[in-house]
Amino acid sequence: MKKKSQHPKTFHFKRFSVSGGECGMPVSTDGVLLGAWMNGENLRSILDIGTGTGLLALFCAQRFPEAHITALDIDEQAIQTAIHNRDNSPWASRIAVEHQDILTFAPHSNYDAIICNPPYFTTGQVSMTPARALARHVAGFSHQQLLNHCQHLLSPSGQISLILPCQEGNTLIEQAKQQGWFLTRYCLVSPTATKPPTRLLFSLSRAAHDTCAVTNLTIRAQNSYTAAFTELTQAFYLKM
Repeated sequence: MKKKSQHPKTFHFKRFSVSGGECGMPVSTDGVLLGAWMNGENLRSILDIGTGTGLLALFCAQRFPEAHITALDIDEQAIQTAIHNRDNSPWASRIAVEHQDILTFAPHSNYDAIICNPPYFTTGQVSMTPARALARHVAGFSHQQLLNHCQHLLSPSGQISLILPCQEGNTLIEQAKQQGWFLTRYCLVSPTATKPPTRLLFSLSRAAHDTCAVTNLTIRAQNSYTAAFTELTQAFYLKM
């Protein structure tokens, strides 16, 4: 039996658990959505940028059993949390956690896929907690810089998958198209059936794509999870 974690705020999934530790951004529905929604075939190498607790790296390890995942974060507390969660998962041998700034990261080879739940906000009140401010607010780099660097990290046919608020996501997509990226998947996420979309899941590739899969996802309807959200996340959530 595994020793009980001493870290606070532990979230239990079907095949692994995630402790929040001292990380600025604990487990969120946004992270779960992105980890469950990203797709790919025959993935051997995946880069998780801004791993935080390591949530997305663990999702990728469960979903893509042949892939080796590199999980980066600039925050030392997040790195220690991600290492703890990695080491207590079934896939420790396939996840490398590295204390790195993505803007200076220079691996020996590129990746089949990149996944990232980036800091969202460019305006508004910044958290007084440094780790949370770093996880939530864009500071010291822009979404455009992130995308510019990713084009050198992806394999020619690889895709980067992200989640952002709708406005920020659509802005980044338009900037990406102007620089030769192709939109391959686009999903508008609404919290309930009566509310407008608040999040955008999307994938971009440098390789030409004639079509883009456009979908909509509603999380809740009539005080329960929708069938579509349940289908997407049931391999992970305990009570699905």
